[in-house]
Amino acid sequence: GNKSQDSGIAEMEELPVPHNIKISNITCDSFKISWEMDSKSKDRITHYFIDLNKKENKNSNKFKHKDVPTKLVAKAVPLPMTVRGHWFLSPRTEYTVAVQTASKQVDGDYVVSEWSEIIEFCTADYSKVHLTQLLEKAEVIAGRMLKLSVFYRNQHKEYFDYIREHHGNAMQPSVKDNSGSHGSPISGKLEGIFFSCNTEFNTGKPPQDSPYGRYRFEIAAEKLFNPNTNLYFGDFYCMYTAYHYVILVIAPVGSPGDEFCKQRLPQLNIKDNKFLTCDEEDGVMVYHHAQDVILEVIYTDPVDLSLGTVAEITGHQLMSLSTANAKKDPSCKTCNISVGR
Repeated sequence: GNKSQDSGIAEMEELPVPHNIKISNITCDSFKISWEMDSKSKDRITHYFIDLNKKENKNSNKFKHKDVPTKLVAKAVPLPMTVRGHWFLSPRTEYTVAVQTASKQVDGDYVVSEWSEIIEFCTADYSKVHLTQLLEKAEVIAGRMLKLSVFYRNQHKEYFDYIREHHGNAMQPSVKDNSGSHGSPISGKLEGIFFSCNTEFNTGKPPQDSPYGRYRFEIAAEKLFNPNTNLYFGDFYCMYTAYHYVILVIAPVGSPGDEFCKQRLPQLNIKDNKFLTCDEEDGVMVYHHAQDVILEVIYTDPVDLSLGTVAEITGHQLMSLSTANAKKDPSCKTCNISVGR
């Protein structure tokens, strides 16, 4: 206290160590941080040092930018302080964070406090705003619309046998895997059944090849997609290939899947969008799909096999086209947005 001031000796008191750290307002690429500290020597604090690290785990995102410093030097602003853009924060990723207070000296060096305790938190999924940015990018390359009449799902014979035996003939929704964008809010959360609807340009029919097994369930488009269903945009991605995938979700109005999507995904007008449309012409439902993207359609309710047909396909099993847990190419300019990775 007073003694050192009287004698003119600048005896350095230790800077207060941040404690009781709180993380709030977490998005896919930002968060707010606040903490408490003793008032002693508080007025000497000029800067905060924040150490942020990805919590490394077996399947951690491989695209960590090695050259990005993990330590942020920030001016001592009022708390809570928003952290964004200083790092490539990835969506849906676990991080550790610790803080120290610092006082910049006349010579430019810093006196620092001890590090605080280490806190863990996880960034959020893409918000509807981010997904709308992805949607707009996907619209650019969707291409012209081609007619379709059926949705189809390829599997192995064992799968269909199992459905008949154990599920009373109804295919059951299952949780979507982690393929596609790292920030996708449907990965590991949305339950549904995957269908394809792409047609061959020359025949207007489904292709005879498939990566997912030699047996195909085919169902008339109007049985899954009609004015009693809502349509949502789920994702846009590629896997180091020339072609791109768009995930759409079809959910019967008011179903649990519909409620899930309403909160998280941009909704599309079923009659007028760039990917998959359903419209009435002369009393008949007419369907179109985008030509230049591969559509993956998730239907959120069980589907009875009696509503369609199961038959063996004549083509090949192209395993290279499988998208199971596929990782999105983070460097593709076409399908990445400027948040997260």
